[in-house]
Amino acid sequence: MRVVIAEDHALLADGLNRMLSAHDCEVVEMVDNGPRLAPALIEHKPDVAVVDVRLPPTFTDEGIRAVIEARAKVPALPVLVLSQYVEQLYARELIRDRAGGVGYLLKDRVSNISQFLDALRRVAGGGTAMDPEVVSQLLGGKQSSLDSLTGREREVLALMAEGRTNSAIAAQLYVTDKAVDKHTNNVFRKLGLAQSSDDNRRVLAVLAYLEGHS
Repeated sequence: MRVVIAEDHALLADGLNRMLSAHDCEVVEMVDNGPRLAPALIEHKPDVAVVDVRLPPTFTDEGIRAVIEARAKVPALPVLVLSQYVEQLYARELIRDRAGGVGYLLKDRVSNISQFLDALRRVAGGGTAMDPEVVSQLLGGKQSSLDSLTGREREVLALMAEGRTNSAIAAQLYVTDKAVDKHTNNVFRKLGLAQSSDDNRRVLAVLAYLEGHS
């Protein structure tokens, strides 16, 4: 798996480089500022990019802006965004640009190597990997859209938004796959979303629906 890393914190960048290199990933370039990121992504067309939201020179939204710029020229470029805090504006902007795999994790999650690598592979494969805390805040304030869902259906929706498969949801909730399929269909029906056999598009549709009803 070919990876571009965009991180200005030298120790974290070096740690990511070492971790990925030790797990059959090739880090093709590391950048530490916004202006260098888009050209690197366009040149290398990596299997996935690991990008900090805030990069020099202004430490605002350079990471997200560079990703969106690169995706205009490299459609469906997978990107896993890292952030120190949950920044809903940037999470929504990433979701709005729905081409290809997308992920948004808090930097604290990087310390759990297996979970981080699982998220990276899901995004590289065109899937989603949304941090549970991000999902929680994105779903927060959406009560008018979610009032019709049962408590169990909300749990399923949150896990769907994290990028979990139906089997993974069933295992986490200790229910059968058939039960999860029923809850999933109910979620789509109640939210007015067309059913799809594509799990990744399904998750993106749910997130986009919620984002669009702020």
